[in-house]
Amino acid sequence: MHELNHEQRAELTRAVISILDHWGLSAAEQVAILALPPGTRPGVIRQYRQNMALPDDAQVAERVEHLAGIADALRTSYPLNGAMDAMWMNTANRRFDDRTPLEVMINDGLSGVIEVRAHLDCTFDWSRPALS
Repeated sequence: MHELNHEQRAELTRAVISILDHWGLSAAEQVAILALPPGTRPGVIRQYRQNMALPDDAQVAERVEHLAGIADALRTSYPLNGAMDAMWMNTANRRFDDRTPLEVMINDGLSGVIEVRAHLDCTFDWSRPALS
């Protein structure tokens, strides 16, 4: 996000918040999943929906990149049904110990976000270095 100007960052912010809204996350859950700075009030999400850009922060940028990758993978998995992505994100999955993907991402932080992305996006998973 560092290379984007304010308007581009604000546009990206609106897109990400729209995705999170569509998946059914509350404002507090959005603050958590985006790793916004400590003390960020959930009410700030309303400002992000308008024209305020997310902080130009490496942690936030990494989360945005993964969330966009997840949304893209869901779009390609369910190209004919725009509601399936939200349904998938809110349905318990054996892969995640019978938790929903959203629960994994909210409760497990960045590792949970990466786990959900790796499950959905084989090209992302293939490019990750093997853990020893």
